[in-house]
Amino acid sequence: MNSLSAEQATLDAHYMARALELARKGLYTTHPNPRVGCVIVRDGQVIGEGWHVRTGEPHAEVHALRAAGNLARGATAYVTLEPCSHHGHTPPCADALINAGVGRVVAAMQDPNPEVAGRGLQRLAQAGIVVRSGVLESDARALNQGFIKRMEHGLPFVRVKLAMSLDGRTAMASGESQWITGPAARANVQRLRAQASVVLTGADTVLADGARLTVRAAELGLDEETTALAMSRSPLRVLIDGRLRVPLNAPFFKAGPALVITCVTPDNQYPTGPECLVVPGIEGQVDLRSALVALAGRGVNEVLVEAGPSLAGALAQQGLVDEYVIFVAGKFLGSAARPLLDWPLEKLADGPQLKITEMRAVGDDWRVTAIPMPSAGV
Repeated sequence: MNSLSAEQATLDAHYMARALELARKGLYTTHPNPRVGCVIVRDGQVIGEGWHVRTGEPHAEVHALRAAGNLARGATAYVTLEPCSHHGHTPPCADALINAGVGRVVAAMQDPNPEVAGRGLQRLAQAGIVVRSGVLESDARALNQGFIKRMEHGLPFVRVKLAMSLDGRTAMASGESQWITGPAARANVQRLRAQASVVLTGADTVLADGARLTVRAAELGLDEETTALAMSRSPLRVLIDGRLRVPLNAPFFKAGPALVITCVTPDNQYPTGPECLVVPGIEGQVDLRSALVALAGRGVNEVLVEAGPSLAGALAQQGLVDEYVIFVAGKFLGSAARPLLDWPLEKLADGPQLKITEMRAVGDDWRVTAIPMPSAGV
């Protein structure tokens, strides 16, 4: 392959950045598919753009090729994910690019799907198309963390959302917790819900708070077009309820379709209610890894956990959390209030280390994003 000039490398990064911008338009809608954008360039001019909207509909490359028409012949296609080489809901995008006569394809990253995994790029190269991969790869991977983790590890990406006071408390001893944070933070949480495949909670939260965990259009804080996209697909609401303690008349069930994950046989408890998924358990507690594996098997890419200290703490202790999003309010709740996580630790050295990846103001509150660091020796 010919060496790449510095000018060409700069141009490749420029157009890939635009393709990633397009891919982000699918933030709320593509599940279980990845978010993908495509830009087609000829003689320094963008002649076609596209992004994948939702599963079953044309992929980003198809939209861009339709916009480019006959001008696509000899052009360069920039795609945020390796073009697919297999028949799924739609024909292979690699074939569409070959048939259109493009001269060069630049991909941000290889597709982690075992059905593709390099074969799309190989097919393009065998057709005489110049291929380059790895342009802005870290940005592309960040956009599809859930899809990548599901394909590579058989588990969804787990994001735990928490809200606390400055003294690390989440609710008063009585259980009172509305509202620790302000409206800007709550709008941010609504957007996190909308982009998740699943919003997951536990029986304690549903029983204590009457939680519904729905996405509410009026609170998203998005423009009209993006709000319409976000509301066109509702995340699946999942309840972890090992002993089936939550009654059918709970607000959670009245709010719409839901899935209950339990470790006991439902029998006739939910004769006309939600779907129940039975997984292994220990002493009435759901095996959380088994629950996540089962969700991944259903095509779930991203799980947003909104739960109390028991479930959030259990996920943390079992190493099942990929990211924490913690909203911090400028107030104290006092020593009798409830802790952020139920995670007894004896020594300072036992405390898990987190890497803070972002801190920013959200209205009058702060949003801290952190990821668990590998344990020593791992």
